[in-house]
Amino acid sequence: MGCTNCRGKSGCNHRKGDQALAVDAALAELYPSRRWEPPAAADAPDTLLADAAGLADELADVLSAATFVRPPDADTPCAFIYVLCAGRPPCAVPVRDGVTTPPAEWWQAPGRLTERYLRVALAPRAPFAVVQEIAVDVEVDPDGALVREATRPGVYSAPLLARFQKIVATLPGYGRTHLDLGELVATPPGFTAGDWPARFAGAPGVVNFLFFPEPATLTATTWIPREAA
Repeated sequence: MGCTNCRGKSGCNHRKGDQALAVDAALAELYPSRRWEPPAAADAPDTLLADAAGLADELADVLSAATFVRPPDADTPCAFIYVLCAGRPPCAVPVRDGVTTPPAEWWQAPGRLTERYLRVALAPRAPFAVVQEIAVDVEVDPDGALVREATRPGVYSAPLLARFQKIVATLPGYGRTHLDLGELVATPPGFTAGDWPARFAGAPGVVNFLFFPEPATLTATTWIPREAA
């Protein structure tokens, strides 16, 4: 999200300047080698999941929406909060993550389901958060369900902007500063990519140093066989 039409642009620029300094300081502290390294599960502090759960509960109240927490794991040390913006429970994300079983209605009426989310990522080792627009599509056939998640590098759909603004306004209460994801996609100056190109191709952005290793724009698929339901 840019500031082109904002009458308070000078104030916004000052705020973003402070954020840039905070990001630079975090990168220097977390990566003294100035080289991207894969995250470790131990990088996520014990309080991260509790913070995510508390924020998810408050966002559910503020937005009158279903929220789901995806905890850190061995591959991704940050915590994700999914906020349902289009669709209705039972939702595909907790089914995809193995938290709940596929609802019977999936098999009773096979076809295509579409859901839209705002996904909040909480950095594991710095007081930052980013928000992305997420599309989740489910294609159901008699054999199972294919869940496809596609991420966007920010929030662009007009119907989601009011919710996005409320999320950003809620973050400071949890000690988190919102960062514009669109400004985090380039490799930080003076840092090297490590083995990131061999894992994903291309070059890592600031978001990959601070939040999660995978590209900010990504389509991931999960197959759920019907017999596993």
